[in-house]
Amino acid sequence: MGEKDHSDRQLVGDGTLTFVPLAAIRRVRAEVTDRIARAEILADVCRVNTLYMIMNAGSGHIGSSFSSTDIITWLWTEELTEANSGAPNADTYFSSKGHDAPALYSLLIALDKLDFDLLHRLRRLGGLPGHPDVETPFIATNTGSLGMGISKAYGMARARRSTGRRGRIVVMTGDGELQEGQIWESLQPVANDGLGEITVIVDHNRYQSDSTVAAVSDLGPIEDKFRAFGWEVRRLDGHDLRALSKAFRELGAIGDRPKVIIADTIKGRGVSFMEGVARGDQTYHFHAGAPSLQHYVAATRELVARVNERLAALGLAPLTLADAPLPARIVPSHPERLVVAYGDELLQMARDRKEIVVLDADLLSDCGIEAFKTELPERFLECGIAEQHMVSAAGGLALEGMLPVVHSFACFLSTRANEQIYNNATEKTKIIYTATLAGVVPGGPGHSHQSVRDISAVGSIPGLTAIEPCSEREARLAIRWAVERNPASTYLRFVNVPLDLPYTMPPSYALEVGRGVSLRGGSDVALVGYGPVLMTNAWRAADDLAAGGISAAVIDLPWLNRIDDEWVRSVLGRFPLIVTLDNHYVTLGQGVMIAAALARTGVRADVLSLGLTDVPACGTNAEVLAHHGLDAASIARSCSARLSAERRPRTLA
Repeated sequence: MGEKDHSDRQLVGDGTLTFVPLAAIRRVRAEVTDRIARAEILADVCRVNTLYMIMNAGSGHIGSSFSSTDIITWLWTEELTEANSGAPNADTYFSSKGHDAPALYSLLIALDKLDFDLLHRLRRLGGLPGHPDVETPFIATNTGSLGMGISKAYGMARARRSTGRRGRIVVMTGDGELQEGQIWESLQPVANDGLGEITVIVDHNRYQSDSTVAAVSDLGPIEDKFRAFGWEVRRLDGHDLRALSKAFRELGAIGDRPKVIIADTIKGRGVSFMEGVARGDQTYHFHAGAPSLQHYVAATRELVARVNERLAALGLAPLTLADAPLPARIVPSHPERLVVAYGDELLQMARDRKEIVVLDADLLSDCGIEAFKTELPERFLECGIAEQHMVSAAGGLALEGMLPVVHSFACFLSTRANEQIYNNATEKTKIIYTATLAGVVPGGPGHSHQSVRDISAVGSIPGLTAIEPCSEREARLAIRWAVERNPASTYLRFVNVPLDLPYTMPPSYALEVGRGVSLRGGSDVALVGYGPVLMTNAWRAADDLAAGGISAAVIDLPWLNRIDDEWVRSVLGRFPLIVTLDNHYVTLGQGVMIAAALARTGVRADVLSLGLTDVPACGTNAEVLAHHGLDAASIARSCSARLSAERRPRTLA
């Protein structure tokens, strides 16, 4: 990585990325003496580096990071005392929404609180996780699962009062996050206890994942709502640092009640074509993911130009920038997109079946239901970031004879609304729950978004059958089965990672409850699992094993909580070694059920269960799968080691 003088404002765009090195940042901090000007310039410097981090990682949240950058820069440079240092009376700051983690990392790096090398390790194993985690210095709490922040601040404040510690607690929330019920559960007790040390800042950028907050679930008179709960309220331009300073000065004199600052911001602030509200576009295009190289170069040029103009106005030299190579990424040539295939099949059925109604929790594009909303808007209900409300609403629809199909990420749908799913089950109605982003990959977002406990969370719900397809064809078969053949409820689990699949389903394949299908023959070991990630790595592991003279069968078993004992006895019973693969915790995953079925049927085979045993790691998909022993090489090694141990002669001690 080399440094260049880009004072001519010409940035590289030939497959390299640009960032502001630490020496240049320190110069800005030292030479710009006006507090407001320094924070404004530093904020844009951090935007350059935030954009670099996201582009280098290949994913991240630009819009939410940029809308909050001005606020956090002012807080950390001018307002907070020994923030998150652990000192007895230090202030504490954290983001409840968590999507803006890249902005906070960039700022902490700029302030010499995090090692500068971490700038290059966003969403990498051993680097900076996609959402905040306490293993990172100066991160106060784990976030990313929305709605928890004010409750955590409440607990912190009560603990500090009991131990005599002081210090403010400042919490950033998103405006879309205010749709989560836990937010409103937390407001009253904080006010009842007079916790004036708590200040909440609402990053009111008016957008959530793809659409405006108002279009999804309008917040209404937000100031009046906070006041009704007993909070002191201020509303201001979140990019006006003088207004922010004034608000903190005024609120500092109030100690008997909690405070909230509703900061009107612009999502994507700082880059003209990323500013959602300024564009008047009803679909926000820079919520998650890395931008195109063209957009990246244009955005960086705009940011650097503005910083240099401000420096020039102060009589200071322009930024010195540094370059880094654009990481090479392997793009699948003919990827299977299971969620898209599922959504298409669902729409085809819904054209004829008027009872089908779709519900969504602000994850339209991630759940493959955009076409459904466009064609059948009268049967589409956008529930926003409110999973419990959505699932109970589905229960009401089902009681009135509709067939609700509910959509969210697996990590939220299976757990946040688990009690509501169970309640619906007790009514013996039929509902289809479609859970996407399941499993340990993508690994970049971190453990708040890696759903590796949903099989155990929903598997024992009465009448609910859980399925994970391993191909587009099986995805279409699964939703058809759920709608047309299953008289009860279904949980459909989907991986969102597009993959080139090395296997195809047999032409005559049809879903039979509790029974799998052989994708590849073998005699020494059976690799049994579900979903495209496991089946792809199992197939490649079988290739590796074959090179060593071991014959491995690859068997797809899409049924996550239904096992046919006769199928287990007749198909798996002929293998000396059965290796179960779980894109989930081993405990209470599919492998446990397979082992139990083998025991019930009297099959005397060696069973090796592979899956997660600890909190999922954050990193690239390849890093995370290898870390948890679920990539092809790890699976092959585990099989070889187990077979070698079985063949090793045993001697008496």
